[in-house]
Amino acid sequence: MRLALALLLGAGIAAGQAPFNLWWAALPALFLVTALVSAEARRAQAVWLGWAAGAGYGAASLFWIVEPFLIDIARHGWMAPFALVLMAAGMGVFWALAAALSVSGGRTRGGRALGFALGLAAADLVRGYLFTGFPWALLGHVWIGTPVMQTAALVGPIGLSLLATIPAALPLLSSRLAPRAILTVCGACILAASWAFGTSQLAATDAPRDPGVRVRLIQPNADQHLKWRGDMWAYFLDRQIALTGQPPKRPLDLVVWPETAIPFLLDQSGSLFEEIAVASGGVPVASGVQRREGNRFFNSLAVADGAGKVFAVYDKHRLVPFGEYIPYGDTMAKFGITAFAAQQGFGYTSGPSTRVLDLGKAGRVLPLICYEAVFPQDLNAAPERADWILQVTNDGWFGKIAGPYQHLAQAQLRAVEQGLPLLRAANTGVTAVIDARGRLLQSLPLGTEGVLDADVPPALPATIYSRTGDLPATIFVVLALLALFFRDRRQSH
Repeated sequence: MRLALALLLGAGIAAGQAPFNLWWAALPALFLVTALVSAEARRAQAVWLGWAAGAGYGAASLFWIVEPFLIDIARHGWMAPFALVLMAAGMGVFWALAAALSVSGGRTRGGRALGFALGLAAADLVRGYLFTGFPWALLGHVWIGTPVMQTAALVGPIGLSLLATIPAALPLLSSRLAPRAILTVCGACILAASWAFGTSQLAATDAPRDPGVRVRLIQPNADQHLKWRGDMWAYFLDRQIALTGQPPKRPLDLVVWPETAIPFLLDQSGSLFEEIAVASGGVPVASGVQRREGNRFFNSLAVADGAGKVFAVYDKHRLVPFGEYIPYGDTMAKFGITAFAAQQGFGYTSGPSTRVLDLGKAGRVLPLICYEAVFPQDLNAAPERADWILQVTNDGWFGKIAGPYQHLAQAQLRAVEQGLPLLRAANTGVTAVIDARGRLLQSLPLGTEGVLDADVPPALPATIYSRTGDLPATIFVVLALLALFFRDRRQSH
């Protein structure tokens, strides 16, 4: 019975994720899960409760994971239930570890509640790095779209997770010096202060960009099951050329096509870029394209000048495991197992690293291809500060309910963390212009075709998080957990 309750409450916490964004429903559910786990002093029982809550949260927040298997349902549909079950179970493992830490937090319920809160933040942190990382649907993402999101410029996504888990635990703490009512008020004050800080940031007036940059974003709306079909790829290519050729109301500095928008390998594209340049009226064009070097293939962004000559190429370096490549495939090839090796043409090869492209009048741009926008540490690793961030993506893989909106929400968070505007061109949507405070200024709806012409919003000064990354949050979580552990050991003697 308690396991079923934990499962349902975990699913309730997922209401804070996009597209629902019900943070006010997610926080009470998180409090109830914390109360349920912290009430159990036996480690095994606490771990199972944590696992059930995490599995419910994973299933409800990441149910879109079945969508890629439904593109070709006859071949891959049977895998969809297994993908969802495994993803939910994997999320449950991280929450189970947090529950194990809760028992280490002390012999009192309050100590265990605080240990669980810190453990959940630690789980979010580890999940962003372990086994190539998957920092999707972090607990801190419930704050995206609220003023609290602005604190990410200071503390990053793990700091946002702490702003969810600690206030949920504080009502369960009590001591002679700090009764439960006072600690509950303290939790509310933490959130109120974060909300007030964010509100003040959103009220600030940002100086306009000088010189201005005008960009056209193309959204062709090529359904994934049709995109590569032999009788359709030319149709979608012509659509993108036609959208590019629409007369702009004001002169453009750059036209952007989404991920893998060109249906040819870069070295086999012939005069296509010249044809696109004619359509753009001599405006440089950046487009997602696949390219080949020997037996290796890359998911890339190519930028062509006004004459159609490619002058910059960026290769996606953060690939999707089991979607774009098989982990350790090249290593297995050394032992004669070549069916998974990128060096043999099976899947993409990772590009070298994050980089900034100088696009002349369009400025210095930090390019991201699809999944790369999920990893804040990669943006922090850029060798220099860009003027703005450009994401090209194909969210047609993610369905039409939750996946594309969660991907968009994370792009908004990246903008806040870096203090840089972010423009994204998405194949099926959501194509959007996001300012440096994470606000959605303009967008094209999911499942529509069209163009979005916009000025690149101004950048803000480099943020604290862009300089320090997750190190401060990591130090805080580790030291707090150690303090709880040693406090419990002192009290037990």
